[in-house]
Amino acid sequence: MNIVILDAYTTNPGDLNWDGLKKLGKVTMYDRTSEEQVISRAKGADILISNKVVFDRKTLLELPDLKCICVLATGYNNVDVEFAKEQNISVSNVVGYSTDSVAQHVFALILALTNRVETHSLDVDKGSWENAKDWTYQLFPLIDLNGKTLGIYGFGKIGQRVGEIGKSFGMKIISAHKHPQRDKKEWVEFVTENELFLRSDFLTLHASLNASNEFFVNETTLGLMKKTAFLINTGRGGLINEKDLKETLENNKIAGAGLDVLSTEPPKNGNILIGTKNCLITPHQAWGSFQSRKQLIEETTLNVKAFIDGKPRNVVNLL
Repeated sequence: MNIVILDAYTTNPGDLNWDGLKKLGKVTMYDRTSEEQVISRAKGADILISNKVVFDRKTLLELPDLKCICVLATGYNNVDVEFAKEQNISVSNVVGYSTDSVAQHVFALILALTNRVETHSLDVDKGSWENAKDWTYQLFPLIDLNGKTLGIYGFGKIGQRVGEIGKSFGMKIISAHKHPQRDKKEWVEFVTENELFLRSDFLTLHASLNASNEFFVNETTLGLMKKTAFLINTGRGGLINEKDLKETLENNKIAGAGLDVLSTEPPKNGNILIGTKNCLITPHQAWGSFQSRKQLIEETTLNVKAFIDGKPRNVVNLL
């Protein structure tokens, strides 16, 4: 089998290996592939592996030898899965590999906003503690999580793991979710979307992005939140109307935001939220712990092997 990886670097910048995959066929690997390079590099491949490279109808028509696409991610909106099905191209993804990594990052953002560890550490580095009149000081009031309400939008695997961690902090867990009966837990209360905004002290977003929830967080819904509330987004940037969030933060209508995703990534032309008061932004890294990336490679390798063996797994466009 001729196997081509088009954007290997983000999954493995050099601290992991692809040895298992190399046992399954001839593997050609590219760290990054521009839109203009896709056809020339993918031509002749039986199996393509990619995270973000777009495989639309036009591209797939140029790849007559292609039999399988393995997406190095859970989301597969970069692939025209219906047309791939018409072309008899199997498309597989990987689910669940980053659950713990993302959930951990949610609380890294929450704790960064409440305990201000880095802010205080940098202040100590500047000599402020040495020159303080007292043995302790705070630049900002510290906030206990115990007793606070954690609102979760989307209660799938990641949302549930976030809820479990929140529960261990003594937080009250509420969620707006499409499948409350399927995913009910004794420790979560399912509420309407409006209630979610009204009641949450911390609101964290974990639903996939689609046409029905684009800009779910906007001037109207942000206006329902408490002035003391924080917004966390490790899901998709398109869930938030960024202009509305910026105005909300600048006018102190909520206490802060912690974001791992933006509407355009990377933000080569800037983004209006970068540098906004009380807004922490990390570069879409929540998914990418060493353990998560290792599991992603292992599961993708199993997807490739299963396809070669005639028993495709994790197929999102069942043929």
